[in-house]
Amino acid sequence: MSTPQQTPTGATLDVDRSDPAYRAWLKEAVRRVQADANRSADTHLLLFPLPERWGIDLYLKDESTHPTGSLKHRLARSLFLYGLCNGWIRPGRPVIEASSGSTAVSEAYFAKLIGVPFIAVMPRTTSAEKCRLIEFHGGRCHFVDDPRTMYEASAALAAETGGHYMDQFTYAERATDWRGNNNIAESIFRQLRRERFPQPEWIVATAGTGGTSATLARYVHYMQYDTRICVADPENSCFFQGWTTGDPDVSCDSASRIEGIGRPRMEPSFVPGAVDRMMKVPDAAAVAAVRALERVIGRKAGGSTGTGLWSALKIVAEMAAEGRRGSVVTLLCDPGDRYLDKYYSDAWLAEQGLDVTPYAEAIDLLLSTGVWPEGSPREPAVQ
Repeated sequence: MSTPQQTPTGATLDVDRSDPAYRAWLKEAVRRVQADANRSADTHLLLFPLPERWGIDLYLKDESTHPTGSLKHRLARSLFLYGLCNGWIRPGRPVIEASSGSTAVSEAYFAKLIGVPFIAVMPRTTSAEKCRLIEFHGGRCHFVDDPRTMYEASAALAAETGGHYMDQFTYAERATDWRGNNNIAESIFRQLRRERFPQPEWIVATAGTGGTSATLARYVHYMQYDTRICVADPENSCFFQGWTTGDPDVSCDSASRIEGIGRPRMEPSFVPGAVDRMMKVPDAAAVAAVRALERVIGRKAGGSTGTGLWSALKIVAEMAAEGRRGSVVTLLCDPGDRYLDKYYSDAWLAEQGLDVTPYAEAIDLLLSTGVWPEGSPREPAVQ
């Protein structure tokens, strides 16, 4: 056992750990990540067609146009800058992440950009296309059978390899500059400036880490806008239950079928007090919504987009019924070609016991008449 070093009275202890080679690597890594942002144009704000007489505009912020094809590109960039500037990401050492797919795709991209290895710890049920994209960007997939063990498996891999566990579920809300710096909220409001309703009544987000809803809500409050934030939660996720009950320790045993959102626990990056409203959306409704989206605007999207779109359409129906004019914004999170074997597969729906018909009929009725059907499909039990 070593003993503390004794120094003469009045002596100054001085330990200098500066490393010129590491600082040179760090400066270059940060430059590369920032240069990626400079090369990226803003994402489009798509208009979902509604009858003109309603006086309501519905927009989708199309995050699928990022270089890695999803909303998570913004998060991955922020997480890498956060980890680099904190001194956590080091040359030659792997970055490890617990992810059901899209975050891992984006983080694999940034890891390759700065020249470090990347390992994604993910459920074995993750779509084959997402796994292919992770490997395309130079990452490696590490599968677990129980999604609840991703956190521990990621931490163990980091300890074993000397790498850094990125931990998006803890750091997402603090890694993003929510006051501005072209975050997703600032981008939305800038793009709405010349629209007839530049301050939306509602912005609808979905929650995987909770970081996006936290950024949106904080920015709205900081800018003193009247816009309210709604979070749509899928089945087999505990955010809705934790938010409605105020219990941070809630959990659920089943994994979310909607990849990228829904969690078995209340994640540290989810900020309940910033959110105005939550909806628990049936998975079948989410699938019906993305299929309706393709019919209306010709674009396939993932299930997280459908979860948010279903909630946005319910809000539109409320506004139409009350004769209120205004705008609503939700997110197109990632492209549907990653999920052709899931949300666009009738065989998968049958296997999962999901019947989208009544939800599709509800959407069709709304879009044709402006009326949300009474006794609309039953919401699932909270779980």
